[in-house]
Amino acid sequence: MAGGGDSTRAIFFALGANFAIAVAKGVAAFVTGSSAMLAETVHSLADCGNQLLLLLGMRQAKQPASPDYPLGYGKAIYFWSFLVAVMLFTVGGMFSLYEGIHKLQHPEPVLHWYWAAAVLVFGICAEAVSMRACLQEVNKARGDRSLWQWFRQSRQAELVVIFGEDLAALLGLVFALIAVGATVATGNPLWDALGTIAIGALLIVVAVFVAIEVKAMLIGQSVDPARQQQMREFLEGRPEIARVISLITLQLGNEVLVSVQAQMREEHGVHGLLDQINTVERALKQSFPEVRWSFFEPDRKLPA
Repeated sequence: MAGGGDSTRAIFFALGANFAIAVAKGVAAFVTGSSAMLAETVHSLADCGNQLLLLLGMRQAKQPASPDYPLGYGKAIYFWSFLVAVMLFTVGGMFSLYEGIHKLQHPEPVLHWYWAAAVLVFGICAEAVSMRACLQEVNKARGDRSLWQWFRQSRQAELVVIFGEDLAALLGLVFALIAVGATVATGNPLWDALGTIAIGALLIVVAVFVAIEVKAMLIGQSVDPARQQQMREFLEGRPEIARVISLITLQLGNEVLVSVQAQMREEHGVHGLLDQINTVERALKQSFPEVRWSFFEPDRKLPA
């Protein structure tokens, strides 16, 4: 992967956690006859659908280039990641807000609270396992950067989405457990409604931040700033190059396009210059395997 973390592993952990939670909610809905728990079952199944969309996007992104798509299909993963962010906003956030407001207007006592608590505790454990797997992959990619810096600078849309979704799901389950506990302890269903609204607000905030990051990738971002600096240092250290005039990179899913304008150190005619350029490009792709396309322009002076 371009960013260093194994997105596929994180997605499968998230898919497994959401499916297990959906099954647990479904069992609780069947035993208690709770329509709210049944709605939550559907909600968790929708989360499973999000992971399947990401897997679909990653598969499409691996399709070879074609005359209609000469730079390949790598950016397809950005489209599916953005769609998941939209679903997280609507199906997750807006639905939870609606449920919370409905409960405020029509308060109902929490029935069979022990079933709800058991499902929530199980869900927290399952999401914690998924979050741990996700963080393991994130840590491979972020290096010495903070999580926030990685989130803003990462070019792995699917890993950004899974991180945001896992974080929102884990915190949401904790909010729900606290709300159920407060409702049972006080006998006031207001706490359950407020907890549902808080979960909706949390999901909306996370979805908006994820959508902003993925939108930037859809428009066309350069590679990770740290990775681009490594490329520049590599080129400046090549014996064939006297000065790197400009370096432009474009992230295309897990592949990268590089455009270099440089002043060559020695020139030995056209054929010698071509040999130098080919040598530099081969070395660049060997040192940075994610580089799929490279365009090299030799020059003698800085552009006006």
